Amino acid sequence: MSTDNKSGFLAKSTIKAADLDHRRKINFNIGRYNSVVPQGKLQFSDLELARERAKNIKWRAIETLDQQLESFEANFTARGGKVIWAETADQAREAILRICQEKNCKTLVKSKSMVTEEIKLNEFLEAHHIDSVETDLGEYIQQLDGESPYHIVTPAMHKSKEDVAKLFAEKLGTDPKLNPQELTLEARARLREKYIQAEVGVTGANFLISDIGGIAVTENEGNARLSCAWPSTHIVVVGIEKMIPSVADLALFWPLLATYGTGQWLTVYNSIVSGPRLAGEKDGPDEMIVILLDNGRTNLLANPKTRESLYCIRCGACLNACPVYKNIGGHSYGTTYSGPIGSVITPHLKGMDEWKHLSHASSLCGNCTEVCSVKINLHELLLENRAEAVQEGYSSFTERMAWKGWKFAMMKRKWMNKGRAGIKDWVVNRMVKGWNTHRSDLHFPEKSFNQIWRDKHPTD
Repeated sequence: MSTDNKSGFLAKSTIKAADLDHRRKINFNIGRYNSVVPQGKLQFSDLELARERAKNIKWRAIETLDQQLESFEANFTARGGKVIWAETADQAREAILRICQEKNCKTLVKSKSMVTEEIKLNEFLEAHHIDSVETDLGEYIQQLDGESPYHIVTPAMHKSKEDVAKLFAEKLGTDPKLNPQELTLEARARLREKYIQAEVGVTGANFLISDIGGIAVTENEGNARLSCAWPSTHIVVVGIEKMIPSVADLALFWPLLATYGTGQWLTVYNSIVSGPRLAGEKDGPDEMIVILLDNGRTNLLANPKTRESLYCIRCGACLNACPVYKNIGGHSYGTTYSGPIGSVITPHLKGMDEWKHLSHASSLCGNCTEVCSVKINLHELLLENRAEAVQEGYSSFTERMAWKGWKFAMMKRKWMNKGRAGIKDWVVNRMVKGWNTHRSDLHFPEKSFNQIWRDKHPTD
């Protein structure tokens, strides 16, 4: 299976890297992001201090995660909510299906949620004859096109406005010359009908708030609020790592997520939901259930070196900064979480043996670490993954022998100096598989460093 995933990744990335139209669209959209993020950063009097404080808060939340989760459950259930603990994706899907069947649900509306993409919820519900409708515009576009999200913040980043107009014309019968505003209004008119029909609404959560037993959702379209409040049943699917200790922490995390996610000072809609509608309240669901998903996260939690990756608040900044992501795109990774953070966490969530190759999908330039909103050492964690894969025996015999030979030669100067330049050229350019597939041939100098030194310093 590992070979299949790796070969698929290499095939897709090779095609995308040579697709100049794809690169043009990505550069345009990331260019717009890069132009507004500096403006968002101006709201912080000391940005580095804000990032450091955010990291420390997430450190506290993750180091005491068992206590924080129990506190969340106690506070949330005290207000009439229900909590379901799901160890695997199967358990989460089955729990959602049971709720839908109890409610005789035929239509379900869903706001943008990467964790529901992770458990393949739409496909599962469709197999059980439940219409699951994405209500975020970008997710709606991707659902119409039969594609998964391309980016964890902007799902349709790889599509131009002309691509979307053509897609709407093909799928919805609209005028292929509609502009972005007209396309948005068309989607809104269709989706509003779905809210009226839906018996169940599903959302994710940007944060779990321990001290009040609530969820925090930040968005720009209002579709998550409608998914929360309009249907009679509201289901929240959220990874256990989304925990923050206090509602007061949102004063830091909401602006930080907005700035690094979209360049805004604050997103348009910021909601805290702490349970179903109570007596005297005018809106909200009759029932609210939070599904706390593990699905491999405790593998990261148990690993003292990679635990830091659970601090991630899914701002997507590392994807936008990564030269590999910008060349091969989000779909090449073949998994829900792409880019540097995806390459760090996926091998632990889904299996090191099958996904270790993603940790090599990096130039190790360190730009991902530089831009991370909570200062995760992403490039170091990618190296840690590579080391763990070797330690756990997932490297090939050929790879192990090659590195053993390289180490032997590099540890002894006389072995480094052995062989004429032409022989070294032949070994690297012809024997090392793949070296010059996308590179020009490497040519060693005729003289070694020692020989050049002796020529320049004959008396030494």
